[in-house]
Amino acid sequence: MRLAIAAVGRLKDGPERALYLKYAKRVDDAGRSVALGPLTLAEIPEARQAGAGQRRADEAARLLASTDAADFMILLDEGGRALGSEAFARLLAEHRDEGRRTAAFLIGGPDGHGEPVRAKAHLTLSLGPMTLPHGLARIVLAEQIYRAATILSGHPYHRS
Repeated sequence: MRLAIAAVGRLKDGPERALYLKYAKRVDDAGRSVALGPLTLAEIPEARQAGAGQRRADEAARLLASTDAADFMILLDEGGRALGSEAFARLLAEHRDEGRRTAAFLIGGPDGHGEPVRAKAHLTLSLGPMTLPHGLARIVLAEQIYRAATILSGHPYHRS
């Protein structure tokens, strides 16, 4: 199952981007044996409209356009469902085994997600109750996807 992250905003060159790329490469390498990957990233510029609702609507349209090939959409939101690493790995494996071709993870902008994205999402997932900077959320998500691949392959990276 292919994996895609679509996120509002751009990671600047530097340590955050380097760390994200490190985990994305690890996903690609470790995921091959368990039919997960490659992991791609689509970065959507922040909307410039005056109102938060207009910004959310514009960003939602562009997030959906960038993930229109995905048949499993996971919205990241602090109010979403929290899963442990093993449960997250099982979730990915279940959808992979059901024949899903692409899972897309959507990370909204500073104003949150627009209603069209919320309506189309199959799952709303939380990385935890704390608000994370969007760049850091990408890194944490990429690491958890890598961890899921290692769990599914029986690799000792994950020790519970």
